Amino acid sequence: MMKEATYFPSFKLARMMKGVQDKSSVEYQRLTWDALRKSINGLVNKVNAANVKNIIPELFSENLIRGSGLFCRSCMKSQMASPGFTDVFAALVAVVNTKFPEVGELLLRRVVLQLKRAYKRNHKPQLLAAVKFIAHLVNQLVAHEIIALELLAVLLQNPTDSSVEVAVAFVTECGSLLRDLSPKGLHGIFERFRGILHEGEIDKRVQFLIEGLFAIRKAKFQGYLAVRPGLDLVEQEDQITHEISLQEEIDPEIALDIFKPDPNFLENEKRYEELKKTILGDESEDEEGSDAASDDDEDEDDEEEEDEEQMKIRDETETNLVNLRRTIYLTIISSVDFKEAGHKLLKIKLEPGQEAFPDVTAVRSKLETNKLRNVAKFFAHLLCTDALPWRVLAYIHLTEEDTTSSSRIFIKILFQELSEHLGTHQLNKRLNDPTMQDSFDSIFPRDNPKNTRFSINFFTSIGLGGITENLREYLKNMPRLLMQQEQESDSSGSSVTGSASLESDSSSSDESERDDRHKKRRRRG
Repeated sequence: MMKEATYFPSFKLARMMKGVQDKSSVEYQRLTWDALRKSINGLVNKVNAANVKNIIPELFSENLIRGSGLFCRSCMKSQMASPGFTDVFAALVAVVNTKFPEVGELLLRRVVLQLKRAYKRNHKPQLLAAVKFIAHLVNQLVAHEIIALELLAVLLQNPTDSSVEVAVAFVTECGSLLRDLSPKGLHGIFERFRGILHEGEIDKRVQFLIEGLFAIRKAKFQGYLAVRPGLDLVEQEDQITHEISLQEEIDPEIALDIFKPDPNFLENEKRYEELKKTILGDESEDEEGSDAASDDDEDEDDEEEEDEEQMKIRDETETNLVNLRRTIYLTIISSVDFKEAGHKLLKIKLEPGQEAFPDVTAVRSKLETNKLRNVAKFFAHLLCTDALPWRVLAYIHLTEEDTTSSSRIFIKILFQELSEHLGTHQLNKRLNDPTMQDSFDSIFPRDNPKNTRFSINFFTSIGLGGITENLREYLKNMPRLLMQQEQESDSSGSSVTGSASLESDSSSSDESERDDRHKKRRRRG
C-alpha cells in the first residue's frame, strides 16, 4: 500500500496551508515541507533534454537550500530508474551547482557513496548507474577528472568480467573529456586495457568490448560527445568543480531528507526569496511600477524625469545589462525553435554600448575550441543576414602580435562560414566596398609589409586567398609607392630651399659656360 504523502492532492495541501494562521508553527512548516518535496519530485521527474531550460527557472523558484537533500534524493532516484537520461540530470545538477555549490557537492558525495556500496556488494545494475552518473558529472565539470582516473584504477586493478565491463562503459561515457583534460592519464588506462587483453583471462564477450573501445578511441570518440548539444548550459568559467576521493570517508547527510522544525523558518524563507530574485530577476516590481505610473496621470511628467534619473543610475551599476541578458535568456528558452528565437531576438532594442561582438573578441581566448567554433558560426550567421553591421569587423586586428591561437581559430571559422554562406565572389564584393574600407583596415593591414604579408598568408592557409587579391596587388606595388612617397618628400623639402639656391645654381652654370668657351678658343689656336 502506497503512503498517503505520495498521492495526497496538492489542492488539499494548499487549502490546509491557507487555513493555518501561524506561519511559523510546526504544522505549517510540515505542510510547506510536503509541498516542497512534491514540487521538487515533480520537476525532476518530468525533466528531459527538450524542456530542461524551462525546468531550471521553476526549480530555482523552490527553496533548494531547505530542500537540498530532497533534490539530491530525487535526482538519484530518477537517474537510477532512467539511466538513459543521465546526461540530462547531470546538466540540471551543473546549473544548480553554479548557484548552490553545496547542493552539487552533496549530490556528488552521495553518488560516490552509492558507487562504493554497489561495488562492495557486487550489484552490477546499481554500479553501472552510479558510474554513468559520475561520468556525466565529470563531463559537466561538477566532478574533477581525478576521480575518473581513480575509479578506473580501482576497477582495473584486479580485473573481473564485471569490473572490466563497467570500466569500458565508463570510458565510453567520459573518454572524450579525459582525452582533452588528461591525455596521459587516459593513455595509461588504455595501456592497462591492452595488458588485460594480452593476459586473456577474461570472457570473450568482454574482450570484444575492449576491442570496441579501442576502435572508439581510434576514431577520437566521434559520436560519443562529452556533452551533447542542448545540454551545454553552463559556461566553463562559471562552473564550480568539486574534488572528492574514493578513499575518503563520506557523510551523506541523510538528515537533510527528513523534516525538522526550523526556529528561524520565516526569516530563512525571506532570505531565499531575496536570493531567488537575484537569480531569476524581480519582475513583480517592474509590473507594479508600470501600474502605478499608468494610474497617476497627474504626476506623469515628474515620474518620467525620475525614471530617466533611475536609468542613469542603473546604467552605472550595469543593471540594464543584467536585464538585457535576462531578456535574451527568457526569449531563447520560451521559443519553440531557432527561427522563432531569431525573430524575437531581432526585435530586442540594443542601447549604445550593449553590442556583443566586442565582448566576444575580448574573451574568446577563454573559450574552448568547440564553444569558440559555435560562437564564430553564430556571428557569421548574423553578418550574413545583416542582423549585425559589418563595421564590427573593425574590432578584429589580424597581425602576428595582436592574435593568439584562439583568436586565429575564431577568425578562421568566421570567414570560412561567411564564404560558405555568401560565396567567395559576394564576400569579396562586401569586403571591397569603398564605404567600408576604414572598418576592414585592421583585417587587411597596409601599415607595413610584415603585417600585410601576415594577413595574406593567413587567408591563403585557410583556403580564402582569393579575398586578398587587392592586398597582394598593394604589396606588389608597395616599393614603387614608397619610392614615390620619398620623391614627393624630397621635392617638398627641396622647394623650401629652392629660392635660396637659384642664384648659386645660375652663377655656377655661367662659370661652366665660360670655361667651355675658353677651352674651345685654345683648341682653335
